[in-house]
Amino acid sequence: MWRRLAVLGALALAPAMAWAYDGFYAYGGYAYEAGGGYRLSLPQTLRGTVAVPLARPPGRAADTLAELYPVLAACWHPPAGLGRPAAGSDDVEITARLSLRRDGSLIGTPRITYAAGFAEGQRRDLVRATLDALAGCMPARITPGLGRAIAGRPVALRLVYRPPA
Repeated sequence: MWRRLAVLGALALAPAMAWAYDGFYAYGGYAYEAGGGYRLSLPQTLRGTVAVPLARPPGRAADTLAELYPVLAACWHPPAGLGRPAAGSDDVEITARLSLRRDGSLIGTPRITYAAGFAEGQRRDLVRATLDALAGCMPARITPGLGRAIAGRPVALRLVYRPPA
């Protein structure tokens, strides 16, 4: 123990070597030059927009973020009696915020963070249809690699419904 204290004391009293920052390498080899920089990371909230209902459901497990959003929206259908969008709107939009585990199952209950374009009195039916569709598609069909990348991250899924003319 005394030996460790002596070594630590000697290190604390010894003059530190200092080099001027040359702007090339910093933080363990991350380069600030063309093609370098910080490693890429996923954003805090994963956001995706899907036009619903889908023409056909995805045929395989999602392996990328672009493939994830249609997998999550595959079970959504317009609620009975949704009708035409409200005046001044071409479509009905609803955004759900949710998180997934590595296996594609939900963490908690999704939250509806935005809804617009519906006629008066239809919000409750639209929210219920969206929450039921998300529950019906769980666990989401995702690959283990995508599951590791998105586990626990918030996902904002925006569903846009444009009724047929």
